[in-house]
Amino acid sequence: MDWISEIVRLARPQAVLDKRCLFAGATTMDVPAYGTGKAAFHVLLDGVCTIEAPGRHIPLTAGDVVLLPGGQAHHVRTAGAGGRGAVEEPGDTFSIMRSPSGGEIVMDLLCGHYAFGSGAGAMLFRSLPDPLHVSFGQADEIVRMLSTLMRREARHDGLGTGAILSCLCNALLAMVLRTSPSRYVGTPAWTAADDPRLRLVIEAVLRDPGGDWTVPRLAEVAAMSRATLARNFSRSTGLTPGEFVTQVRMMIAAERLVETDLTVAAVAAGVGYDSESAFNRAFRQATGTTPARFRRALQRSS
Repeated sequence: MDWISEIVRLARPQAVLDKRCLFAGATTMDVPAYGTGKAAFHVLLDGVCTIEAPGRHIPLTAGDVVLLPGGQAHHVRTAGAGGRGAVEEPGDTFSIMRSPSGGEIVMDLLCGHYAFGSGAGAMLFRSLPDPLHVSFGQADEIVRMLSTLMRREARHDGLGTGAILSCLCNALLAMVLRTSPSRYVGTPAWTAADDPRLRLVIEAVLRDPGGDWTVPRLAEVAAMSRATLARNFSRSTGLTPGEFVTQVRMMIAAERLVETDLTVAAVAAGVGYDSESAFNRAFRQATGTTPARFRRALQRSS
């Protein structure tokens, strides 16, 4: 399995489409905060609009995707004077939001969220820029096909629509995480590193999280000097090599605590920790709880 697929698998996001917005000019929709464990997203199929998040105005054009990993409250606006709030029409799977006075539609926007647990999912979304804005543009054939499928299924809104749209939205997340940094508006996701030498490092750590991943060994994998690796890795991902190794190890550890009966000591050893106490400290720093409590909490909720 390739490393982007592996990261998405570890995170286990559950995509939910909440609304399809068909707005005429001068319309506003207030989106309340989603709360812990949810990241909002918007996919603009047609037209233009602005997402107003705390301290940021994010203009979108057709083919743009914006992800708000913190799930904070925000607003969706179309241009024009004297804007009014959108009107909701409940549907079987999601709501349709329309401009109160009708008029020619200038925006077709899908709005939803990714739900994730307190382990690998929380670590992944917390590590992403907030907001994360990708401009695929209408020239991107794959995104255009995906948008067409999403639009058709949203228009259908019948049996199986929720499951189909969830799968399409998860596919969209993988595309956002893997796309070239040149398509990001602002800071790219660390998963977007496009230097093939750095990708070798990422793949190696995911393949063998328990390895002795010192900076010299990582540099050897990348065929770079240690200084060059540190500089390039930080510039491309926003993480130091050590921070990246720890994050991958904690994501994999969280999955093994949930999916296996391995002891905490065995999980620790499997992700490169000779000391169970050192693993406990690292895991608690990453998740806010100890490995044992994390496992018990997930067992009670399942």
